[in-house]
Formats: sequence, structure tokens, C-alpha cells
Amino acid sequence: MAEEVYRESSVQDQWGQICDQLKVEFGDVAFDSWLKPLTLGSCNDGIVNICVPTRFMRNWVIAHYSEQIHRMWERKNPQVKEVNFIVQAIQEDAHSGGNLYNSSCRSLLKKISSSPAPQNIYQSGAAAINSGEFVNGDSSLSVPLNPQYTFDNFVVGKTNEFAYAAARKVAESRNISFNPLFLYSGVGLGKTHLMHAIAWHIKQQDPSRNIVYLSAEKFMYKFVRALRYKDTTAFKEQFRSVDVLMVDDVQFMGGKDTTQEEFFYTFNSLIEEGRQIIISADKSPSDLEGIETRLKSRLGCGLVADIHPTDFDLRIGILNKKAQQLGVTLPESVAEFLAQKITSNIRELEGALRRVIAHSQLLSGKEITLDMTQDVLKDMLRSYDKRTTIDEIQKKVAEYFNISVKEMQSSRRARTVARPRQVAMYLAKQLTSRSLPEIGRKFDRDHTTVMHAVRKVEELILEDSSVAENVDALRRALEA
Repeated sequence: MAEEVYRESSVQDQWGQICDQLKVEFGDVAFDSWLKPLTLGSCNDGIVNICVPTRFMRNWVIAHYSEQIHRMWERKNPQVKEVNFIVQAIQEDAHSGGNLYNSSCRSLLKKISSSPAPQNIYQSGAAAINSGEFVNGDSSLSVPLNPQYTFDNFVVGKTNEFAYAAARKVAESRNISFNPLFLYSGVGLGKTHLMHAIAWHIKQQDPSRNIVYLSAEKFMYKFVRALRYKDTTAFKEQFRSVDVLMVDDVQFMGGKDTTQEEFFYTFNSLIEEGRQIIISADKSPSDLEGIETRLKSRLGCGLVADIHPTDFDLRIGILNKKAQQLGVTLPESVAEFLAQKITSNIRELEGALRRVIAHSQLLSGKEITLDMTQDVLKDMLRSYDKRTTIDEIQKKVAEYFNISVKEMQSSRRARTVARPRQVAMYLAKQLTSRSLPEIGRKFDRDHTTVMHAVRKVEELILEDSSVAENVDALRRALEA
């Protein structure tokens, strides 16, 4: 029984405290949209079940919030070893104060999985994107749009101005300027923001246009479901009748040959009928792994726009914009400090700012200062201080082998240059979180060259003790 490990009242209090923390960390909009609908389910044997009203919301919460929720539970109650998110419609229970302590979510899941296929599971993309749900209760075709992700809230700088201009052009014109529009960047640099902004702008200009915005994983899920229930005809009609199809993170189709084939035919059908397609990914079309050559060709036949990592000025602009939205005056010294320290992606930068603001507000309006910021973020800043950049690796390796960084980035193939270049690529793969294409761009090479370099150095480390010693010495110097 749950009482053997937990008391319902204490667990309910813990969940309430976690919800308060989530609201502070992610803000009112995200909390109200995604986290407020969650309710606490059964709790026993170190397992906490969180009930979610729809399958789509469950997938979204798992992808974006599950790690934070799990960490918060562990801090609140060390006995919690696992947190599950399960689909169950929200309903009030007079005996549990609105939380579903007395119901079994597992039995509900079993009932759902054994139920017959639902009828009429497809509806128009326009209705889906407005309602967020299917009429019969099945998860929506389109992802609900984040109201904060608009063009007005997008801060433009040198690193993203081309992608921004292309996105605005597509959103504002009924005549197809470039089809498809393909946006790509690393994590947290704004491609999803631009995708949402395009959809919002089109909806505001012409609500009658049939827009479908979803992730590649969602497309795969819908296709597999259609195959399972032998309803592929309805699936094809649904996707091939839209005016604007937007697919986020298309790299997740890699290796899914059947899904790629269906997406290829859907893509061709929409292009032939003059419908707009907008795609995002973490790599350019030619660099996508596990994607068929013909689909790569189709994805790259329109306009491909890269969003580069943020520069200092852009990060300052993002911080000031976010502070303005939150109604907070951000000292210039604090903005400059954060922009210098947190350079990896926009999400982490905004997350750090939210932590500082929350600390200030929770302490009855304590003034935001540089000292306070450094104290609040000391754990985060320690981890950033330890991070090694590709630039640092190039410089250190070049010094070690007595060549210049410029030589390392050149096209020279002499062994005295090529071997240090391979070692630098290997260390960049080992010591940074950058993707292979990102590493390649730093060396003016493609990702296949980086892959070859990594494999070559791995072989040399095993075969040649002097190479192993050099690599080990460089690693220790960089990690010191």
C-alpha cells in the first residue's frame, strides 16, 4: 500500500512545492500550458505516477520537463526512485482533494491499449491547431504553439538575420518564394521559435489556411498508428490536404525507411500542388544521417538557412528583451556577465536569467546585482568554467605540435599538419558537446572528415604509444 512508504498528505505537499518551483523556473506561460494540467497519481515502492490528460501532452512533458521534475522529486523525497507520466483524464475526486490517489493509472493504460481502433481519427489541420485536440479525444495532429514564440519576441542579430528574413518572407507571402524552407542549427539557437512564429503569423493573417505543425516523431507516430489500424488512406488525405506543412527536427526520421518513403510522397504531393513546406533539423540536408539520398535532395531543393551560434551582442539583446518581458530592470553589468559566461545556447541563457529574477522576487524584491547573480548561479557557472571550447583545443594542439591554427584550418595535407588536425578533431569530439558538423565547420571540413579523424586517432592510440601519450598530455592540459 502507498501508506507503507508515503503519507498521502506529505506527498501531496511535496507535489505542490514542486509545482511552485516549476512555475518559477519555467515561467507562467509554460507552466499554465504544460504543467498545471498534471495531477499526482498513485505513489508506492519508490514510484510516483504523474497523470497527464492526453498522450501528446505526456510526450511533450517527458521531452521537455521530465528530468527537472525527477530531480525535484529526489530532492524533496530521497525515497522516490522513479517518476512515470501516464495518460489519464483529469477528474476531481472528493476524497483526494482533486488528486487521483485512489485510482490505478496502470489499469487505465491496459484498458486503453486493448481498446479497438478509434473511428474518424483525423481532422483538418486548421481545426487541430486551433483546438489542440481531436473531437473524439485522440491526441491532436498539430503541436500547440507557444504564444511567446512570435516574430516580435525574436531577437535578431548577425548570426540569425538570414534565417529570420527567410522565415518572415514565407510567413508574409501567399506566393511560394522558396519551397521548402529548411532551417537548421544546434540546440537552443531559435529554429523552433522561428517555426512557431511563422505559424502564428500565417494564422493571424488568414485563419482559414490549413496549417499543420508537428515534430518528425509525431509524424512517425501518426503514420505507424495508421498502418496499425489499416487507415493509411485517411492519413494520406489528411497530410496531403494542408496548405502549410511544418515538420520540426526531421533528423529523427534517420533510419526509418518506411516513414521516410511516406514523407517523401507527401512532400512531392504538396510541392506539386504549390503548398508550402517548412522543415527544421540540427544539420543541413546533405549532412543528415540515415536519410535517403532522394529525400535529402528534396529537402535541399528550396532555401536552406543556417542559424549560427549566438555572438555577444545578440546574447545581450536576448537578455534585455527577456528582462523587459518579465518587467524587470536588468543592470548592464549583470547582462554583460551572463552574456560572457553562458554562450552555448539561448535556452540556458534565459534559464539562468529566470533563476536570478526568481531569487530576487522570492527575497521580497531584493535588487539584482552582479554579486547576487554570481552567488545564485555559482553551481551553473562552475560547470561552464570547466567546459572546453573548440577554439581552445585548436590553440592548445597547434602550440603543442608547433604549427599555427591557420595551418590547422588550411587545406594542407602534409602529415605535420594533418595529424595535429586529426588529434584536434578527436579531442573536440571527446571534450565538447558539439555535433560533428559543428566541429567540421571550425576546421572548414564536413562531418565525414571529422568521423574519419576520430576513427584514425582511436586506432593510433591503440597502435602507437607516442600518439597515446601526446593525446593524453593534451587532454590533461585542456581539462586542467
